Amino acid sequence: MATVTFPQARQCVVDHVRAAAPFPGSETVALIDSAGRILAEPVAADRDLPPAPRSIRDGYALRASATPGVFRIAGEVRAGEPSILNLNAGEAIEIMTGAVVPEGADSVVMLEHITAQDGKVRVDAAVPPGSYINPRGSEARAGDSLLSPGTRIGYAEIAVLAATGRLRATVYRKPSVAIVSTGDEVVEIDMQPAPHQVRNSNAYALAAQVVRAGGVPRILPVARDTLEDTCLAIERGLGEDLLLLSGGVSAGKYDVVEQALARFGAEFYFDRVRIQPGQPMVFGRARQKFFFGLPGNPVSTMVTFELIGRIAVELLSGRSHSPLPLTLAPLAAAFRHQTGLTRFLPARLNDDGTLSPVRWQGSSDLAAHSRANAYLVADPDRAEWEKGDLIQVLLQ
Repeated sequence: MATVTFPQARQCVVDHVRAAAPFPGSETVALIDSAGRILAEPVAADRDLPPAPRSIRDGYALRASATPGVFRIAGEVRAGEPSILNLNAGEAIEIMTGAVVPEGADSVVMLEHITAQDGKVRVDAAVPPGSYINPRGSEARAGDSLLSPGTRIGYAEIAVLAATGRLRATVYRKPSVAIVSTGDEVVEIDMQPAPHQVRNSNAYALAAQVVRAGGVPRILPVARDTLEDTCLAIERGLGEDLLLLSGGVSAGKYDVVEQALARFGAEFYFDRVRIQPGQPMVFGRARQKFFFGLPGNPVSTMVTFELIGRIAVELLSGRSHSPLPLTLAPLAAAFRHQTGLTRFLPARLNDDGTLSPVRWQGSSDLAAHSRANAYLVADPDRAEWEKGDLIQVLLQ
């Protein structure tokens, strides 16, 4: 097995899932229920957009070649009514935003740029042809592609679907994702843990992340630190589209996840990623199903899923690509780290746009993680940043 860099890990997942995973089936849902789903059909314009030349300002429609000059007001046209007026020489027609431009007019002059008095308007400056007019078909021609399969449907896509007359949308089926926490120390969340025990927060955090990525989570019982119990959990988990295991992937005496996966003929693509938190991370395939072995510390589990595991869920749900939401922000204070690993550290984007690392006690510190709203991304080849330097930020 291999140790890989962060970019190599992401590309490995993309390459294997795209090459081997069957394309998901599809279903048709009500338009409003398609929000957040992955589109499974192409969407084309059913008519020219706009279907007629429209004014994009309140003002007066006229002929640009006659400006500057004084024009007789020959009527008005409002949005939502057909244009039955024809513009003659020396005339201007009052027009509202969104209204169809009357025949004979080739420009619109904004109200702020005219003087109106006694049924006439005066334009003091020359107006370029086409001013403040959206020509017919300038946004799309009938038959033009507007949305492609593999697109996640957000509010903008809902608007496009509605504008093309779609009451329903064809979307890909959501993949089912099995979630297994491992470890003798893990108890259910409704239990009172002893000092040596922890509640099963990992499974529920992963379930929320899976939902956000477009999958359907299936939380399975905790697997104890025995080969037999872990094998039973894996057997059940491989019945879903994807298997996520948290814990048991380090080099400890009772970390048996990789050994158990091997019993299922697993092919391992990597078992360590040069990141912090979350170096011990396994990705592979068994019985034609992909699996991830994520670290057991809760912050490590969440971070590694967001960085690398999420890609598989999105691709299995039909999404064409899965970019990370990265941006840049100036540091609120100097920052230093040891080179060699790409670090994703809890941080806050402040109201003034600067970024501040959140003090934390390591990858078990859920309280610190909950105070963060982003991750500071420290480059593995750079050790120091000064206050005000731009640094990469991963948005949560």
